[in-house]
Amino acid sequence: MKKVTVIGAGNVGATCANVLAHKDIVKEVVLLDIQGDLARGKALDTWQQAAIDGYSTYVYGTDDYKDTAGSDVVVITAGVPRKPGMSRDDLISTNAKIVTSVTRSILEHSDNPIIIVVSNPLDVMTLAAWKVSGLPDTRVFGMAGILDTARYRAFLATEIGVSPKDIQAMLLGGHGDTMVPLPRYTTVAGIPVTELVAKDRLEAIIERTKFGGGELVKLMGTSAWYAPGAAAAQMVESIVKDEHRIFPVCAHLTGQYGEDDIFLGVPVQLGANGIEKIIELQLNDEEMKLLKASAEHVRKVANVFYGMGLV
Repeated sequence: MKKVTVIGAGNVGATCANVLAHKDIVKEVVLLDIQGDLARGKALDTWQQAAIDGYSTYVYGTDDYKDTAGSDVVVITAGVPRKPGMSRDDLISTNAKIVTSVTRSILEHSDNPIIIVVSNPLDVMTLAAWKVSGLPDTRVFGMAGILDTARYRAFLATEIGVSPKDIQAMLLGGHGDTMVPLPRYTTVAGIPVTELVAKDRLEAIIERTKFGGGELVKLMGTSAWYAPGAAAAQMVESIVKDEHRIFPVCAHLTGQYGEDDIFLGVPVQLGANGIEKIIELQLNDEEMKLLKASAEHVRKVANVFYGMGLV
């Protein structure tokens, strides 16, 4: 039975733990936070919910990393959320210190976990966790593309008037305003989206998707949590059940898409060993141009991280 730990009992982490409990795929989920009582309280609340919603997974709250010992999968959500007027990149100084510290603490008690990073700025925080962990790059990756495609699919479902379950989509690039939605790879029950949505409306939806996180920050005064938490839980499920599902994931590229030594959103096959395979799509010139621009932005933020001297 795999052991799953979620670091950070804020909105995203608590949602991830709660969704995992509902999936009922592991015996126990450890929810850790420096505010121990917060983690213990949200864990207890989720356990009391089990009798109502009908699941057996026990969520255990703690502030002691010893309780994470032997974790097979660790989800890192720790860090400060965005506030109105902030970009994801504005969070780098604070969250880089948190993510590197958390990763070191995890590795003190678990030898070879799979680490999923959710903290922002996502692409560079995934880089930070990988550098500090010393783990293979197939075992350290970030959650971004599932969330971004979910937003894209939700907007399309509203536009077309269909269930989001029937929409399949793919995005590439960094988690932020430079992400690259791919209409060519978007279908509705197998029908190309371009046959159902006018070009100008599709372009408007793509632009809304790029700034989808910021839209929610403006509405709520903080970052989203339901969809991000559920997206991370879906990745955990594919790993725990060895489903080999194909998701857009923030992964370490070593030549794919013409990029080297960078963490960027690309489609991968996700299974029991983490990233089983990176899938390289045949992009057209315009799509490749957008991906290169996204990669350039991620590199600039990565250079800020390197300049902090944390690794």
